[in-house]
Amino acid sequence: MATSPVHLVAILEYYENKMKQFDIDEVKEYIRQSTPESKIYLGCDSERTRHDRVWWADYTLAIVVHIDGKHGCKIFGYYERERDYDQKKNRPNIRLMTEVYKVSQLYLELKDCIDDRHVEVHLDINPNVNYASNVVVHQAIGYIRGTCDVEALIKPNAFAASYAADRLKFILNR
Repeated sequence: MATSPVHLVAILEYYENKMKQFDIDEVKEYIRQSTPESKIYLGCDSERTRHDRVWWADYTLAIVVHIDGKHGCKIFGYYERERDYDQKKNRPNIRLMTEVYKVSQLYLELKDCIDDRHVEVHLDINPNVNYASNVVVHQAIGYIRGTCDVEALIKPNAFAASYAADRLKFILNR
């Protein structure tokens, strides 16, 4: 991994005052203007929250463009809240698969401008059986492979979801 989690947090803090909900056309244009050596990392993270006795899921999508594959990053972010229909907190199947659907849809929207650039889809899913997210590991990886034709990365290698999208939620919520 070329960008460490600590470095990514520093980059996110730098862009903290410049962040806004992204315009997909602006993202596409930025990617088209970047060099073919630039790498694209896509991730989604969610958090369950309760308001007025109703459960909601806050979804944050992150697009990390690693400039030339060795310089800094440009980060685009998007945040949205949807109703969470998971009945059990310890088995968040619907919420986690919604993360997967959203990042897959994002990949498909960007596919025409990615060309031959290195692209990774990162999922905030832990394969360890001690974590609730492990209930959808195989389903999520298979869905990304089937819809995007790329191998999905999961924790601990999924920094675009685990670090970038996670931190973006707080930045975009201000």
